[in-house]
Amino acid sequence: MSSAATLDRRRETAYGRDLGRAFGGALLFSLPLLMTMEMWWFGFSLHPARLALFLLTAVPMLVGLAYYAGFSHRHHGLAHALLDTFVALAVGYVTAAILLTVMAILEPAGPLRHSVGQIALQAVPGAMGALLARRQLSSGRGEGDEGEARYPGELFLMVAGALFLALNVAPTEEMILIAYRMTPWHAVALVLVSLAVMHAIVYSAGFAGQEEQGQPVTAFVHYTLAGYGLVLLVSVYVLWVFGRTDGHGFREMIDAAVVLAFPGALGAAAARLLV
Repeated sequence: MSSAATLDRRRETAYGRDLGRAFGGALLFSLPLLMTMEMWWFGFSLHPARLALFLLTAVPMLVGLAYYAGFSHRHHGLAHALLDTFVALAVGYVTAAILLTVMAILEPAGPLRHSVGQIALQAVPGAMGALLARRQLSSGRGEGDEGEARYPGELFLMVAGALFLALNVAPTEEMILIAYRMTPWHAVALVLVSLAVMHAIVYSAGFAGQEEQGQPVTAFVHYTLAGYGLVLLVSVYVLWVFGRTDGHGFREMIDAAVVLAFPGALGAAAARLLV
């Protein structure tokens, strides 16, 4: 067998391994949502325009994740990031379709748009899991990994981490119940706790980069405060997508955003540990 044929076979084997790992990551990261009743309902009760917007805005975020992580060892530049994104989405759709079918969530006799909506909503977290699989389910970085993200890239990764963790709790009724029970003092306390925990993870884990180490105030302003502001925006967006802002006053929306921003802040702070 020629050296070229051997190299091609090795590449095919490596890509097959990466693809298998991507399915494992999609299952691992999306399983809590796949088994959440509220997500089943939102799959067919969400307004089609909101669902479409959610899917469209997810694409650039997935491209960014693919650029910094990517499930394939052949990870070089934007072109491969785009390819990894579409493959990851396919993995997310297939994983969601199979699991929702096996668990008898999809109703074959029901309207087709219901099943399509349920699968599409679950495919995004599955695609995120597929893109993060190589970092989390392999022994470490591959040779083809991109360099470290600069400041805008770090903020982007915070947004991705916040979105991923916020998606796991935003559909639940418990999140709304917590917001309903809170007083303004509870909200302020939760903001302070979120900032403290977020900064502890960001700074101690070295998320802010070596140039920020030894400068906790600078790191707090550049990363913790800026990141938390982005987390709040992500929280409001996710609440709107799931219709949690409909029919509520300004204070109720703020309380809900603060509650959702707590797990979002943890996801944002831990983003560099995942990617």
